Amino acid sequence: MRLNDYIRVAIGILVSFLFYTIFSRISPSLILLLNVFSLVVFYFAMKRGEIFGSCLGAVCGLFQDYFFSGIYGVAGLSKTVSGFLAGYLSKKIDVQPPLRNFFFLVILLSFELILWAMLFSFIVPESINTGGGLIFFQPVATGILGTLVYFLLKQFKKEKY
Repeated sequence: MRLNDYIRVAIGILVSFLFYTIFSRISPSLILLLNVFSLVVFYFAMKRGEIFGSCLGAVCGLFQDYFFSGIYGVAGLSKTVSGFLAGYLSKKIDVQPPLRNFFFLVILLSFELILWAMLFSFIVPESINTGGGLIFFQPVATGILGTLVYFLLKQFKKEKY
């Protein structure tokens, strides 16, 4: 690991934090629809592997819990497991093509959402705020955004070198 990698991770976390802050000011429903922290975790897990993905998942999940959730540790645990899976599965499956990348992200985001909901339900006796069912579109909406960003970053790197 180089220092450059840690700087990129810090920038990714900062951008995610800024997006969540802007989303909460524009419309709190956007927080339910887009999970930007997961995109950071999955991007770096696909690039650096499962250990890096799980560690970054824990950090991003705890940030998300602390600033936006209220139940500390639920997103941290679900992002840790899904970050590990993203890093592990991306070594076994080629997820570079856009369509495959989209389905990979949707499956991982769905798994993370289900794990988060199960942990939340286990810890908190009240029902989950689904935003009128909007949260169920989160894997698809975030998958579209993630595939677009991943493709743009790939094109940017091609032009840079």
